[in-house]
Amino acid sequence: MAKSSSLNIRVVEGRALPAKDVSGSSDPYCIVKVDDEVVARTATVWRSLSPFWGEEYTVHLPLDFHHLAFYVLDEDTVGHDDIIGKISLSREAIAADPRGIDSWINLSHVDPDAEVQGEVHLAVQMQEDAQGRCLRCHVLKARDLAPRDLSGTSDPFARVFWGSQTSETSIIKKTRFPHWDEVLELRETPGAPSPLRVELWDWDMVGKDDFLGMVEFPPKVLQQNPPNGWFRLLPFPGAEEGSGGSLGALRLKVRLVEDRVLPSRCYQPLLQLLMESALGPAEEDVFSPLAVLEELTLGDCRQDLATKLVKLYSGQGLAGPFLDYLTRRELARTTDPNTLFRSNSLASKSMEQFMKLVGMPYLHEVLKPVISRVFEEKKYIELDPCKMDLGRTKRLSFKGTPSEEHVREASLGLLTGYLGPIVDAIVGSVGRCPPAMRRAFKQLRRRVEERFPRAEHKDVKYLAISGFLFLRFFAPAILTPKLFDLRDQHADPQTSRSLLLLAKAVQSLGNLGQQLGQGKELWMAPLHPFLLQSISRVRDFLDRLVDVEGEEAGGPAKALVSPSVPVREGYLLKRKEEAPASLATCFAFKKRYFWLSGETLSYSKSPEWQTRSSIPVSHIRAVERVEEGAFQLPHVMQVMTQDGSGTLHTTYLQCKNVNDLNQWLSALRKASAPNPDKLASCHAGAFRSSRWTCCLQAERSAAGCSRTHSAVTLGDWRDPLDPDAETQMVYRQLLLGRDQLRMKLLGDCSMDTSPEEDAGRDSGSMEGTCPEALDRQREAAGRLLEVLEDLDRAHEDFQWQEQGKVAPGPLGP
Repeated sequence: MAKSSSLNIRVVEGRALPAKDVSGSSDPYCIVKVDDEVVARTATVWRSLSPFWGEEYTVHLPLDFHHLAFYVLDEDTVGHDDIIGKISLSREAIAADPRGIDSWINLSHVDPDAEVQGEVHLAVQMQEDAQGRCLRCHVLKARDLAPRDLSGTSDPFARVFWGSQTSETSIIKKTRFPHWDEVLELRETPGAPSPLRVELWDWDMVGKDDFLGMVEFPPKVLQQNPPNGWFRLLPFPGAEEGSGGSLGALRLKVRLVEDRVLPSRCYQPLLQLLMESALGPAEEDVFSPLAVLEELTLGDCRQDLATKLVKLYSGQGLAGPFLDYLTRRELARTTDPNTLFRSNSLASKSMEQFMKLVGMPYLHEVLKPVISRVFEEKKYIELDPCKMDLGRTKRLSFKGTPSEEHVREASLGLLTGYLGPIVDAIVGSVGRCPPAMRRAFKQLRRRVEERFPRAEHKDVKYLAISGFLFLRFFAPAILTPKLFDLRDQHADPQTSRSLLLLAKAVQSLGNLGQQLGQGKELWMAPLHPFLLQSISRVRDFLDRLVDVEGEEAGGPAKALVSPSVPVREGYLLKRKEEAPASLATCFAFKKRYFWLSGETLSYSKSPEWQTRSSIPVSHIRAVERVEEGAFQLPHVMQVMTQDGSGTLHTTYLQCKNVNDLNQWLSALRKASAPNPDKLASCHAGAFRSSRWTCCLQAERSAAGCSRTHSAVTLGDWRDPLDPDAETQMVYRQLLLGRDQLRMKLLGDCSMDTSPEEDAGRDSGSMEGTCPEALDRQREAAGRLLEVLEDLDRAHEDFQWQEQGKVAPGPLGP
């Protein structure tokens, strides 16, 4: 049994941010930190005081995390980026509502006294002698302290207060991981019992010292359970103050999901019910797990549930039947074909998540070349006369002010120059589309033809597929490439407008041109001839797309991606093995192309290079950040491996930016998650000039000074399938509807099903159903309730077992 904890984070948008640039605007981006560990950075939105990011992250965490922080900064080309403000959320605040946080939150000032991080290791003893009571505070060491000096380090010392007595440790210079190992003795003074306060400071030769954090223990704790262990540093009480909205606000969505995952055997009955329900009748289903889930789940939970269900059924080789079940239910309640799959139903969301799950490499292959061209060429494109900037076109061409007609013609040529290759790539991609997607579309088309067979509905079979593929897959990826990993950054306003026009055109193709010339956007008319000429090609593409043989084979599948297939690849800078300390950094790090699969981390001089070196993933014991001061380089990570003789080796790799670093850290940690003998600590620096740059220890074999973070990973479509965790989430959703299910079952059972009363009864959810079908539905409901009760008991039993294993006594820090 394992406990899991994850944060679902969405940085939606900002408003009323202050201007930090001389132009009267800002270039804002957000950094997301969990317990001072940077887990994500949004893209920069250029020249905006009301930026929209819309970026989502799922962060898997250790159970003991404390707080989540969002920092908004203004990116500057020259010099350091300006800090605009921050939002800090405690774990308790996030967990207070199971639905999470979804609101606008004002930014606060960033106060250096409130910006504390790290932990201190203390051992306190209370002693009595002839002179009275004495407190012995053993200050051993600290780790991960905030950098206060320009060098990226600090010169920390500890100051201890007890009553009117105070004492200080020595100063350890140029480190964020100081080792003091000093015992400070303080005598009790007359009066009421006093708390013990330990403050950490950064010593400065000029000016006042900088605050690094503090811990405080009340007299009762000192007497009954003297502190002994690691303690998280806290800011001064009241150090963090609000700004009253003067720094603007962020709209955030944050939800904490914590759960206990039972052994696989406990989930087998529910898993069996889920698989049976997907293979059974759909139209009149009322009591199967899928029917209950569809009725209960709303809002953001529907998307989360759709993702879990798609992965769960994919792992069993039954994604096709699952999608077909939801399709049949959707079609059964749809009377107007124009509304088919247009709402965010569980069927629509599940197909959308299925396409992302299996089709992201396909999407990248089709769209990335043209999207990259749009970003690189930065052409001015505009068809709407109300938005045309004729003066801007003049500045670009230096040929005088053009007319609207000239701008329209130039924009039309550029648009068709981008749109043509996009259409060519899409209609020529049948062979590259994943077979699972093609089979799902084939089944979808067959069900739609059965439901709407009349001649006037001949286009519905095309629109059902293109509505998903064009409107929910290709068009959103063109509109916001950053959210589909097609680009590292959001587009600037000019490029964003070009992408919007391209996305509108692709949407029109997905609608098969049915809405051309309608609505308010008549200025798109110059593009209509090109679109109308492309409609027949799209129809032919959809016909060929569903011309696929074979059905999805049932049976368990362990992963969406084969262990030998790369889950991440790209250029990194690798430090030479055992490079001498005197060697300049630019010579010590060499550019290499890396591939990570479930089996190896391999690299060579270039992607085409035949000779590769490799590191077995099974040898990895930790993957961690390296502080910038180790090599005077940002975004460096270390991969610690252990060979057959037990010797540890460290490989240092530099990534191109913080997001690249986070993604490589996450991918490597997930790939090596099953490995035994993981390291609990490591050095955050490097061993250079006969000492560790982080903690200044002189022995290479010295114990690590920083904790490892193997549990901190980012959710990704390439994540391994985890049927136990996915079934646990489904179980939690079903619990929300258990009472409703019981009431419905009892109500139906209380009905008199005599033929005379059946004849006069109005149709309802189960009224009018034949007795045999009614009995099957009641049996299904009873089985589902029984399975849920068994899982309840299993959770209770394991909770009691856990409590029985906890030794009596005070809890650790």
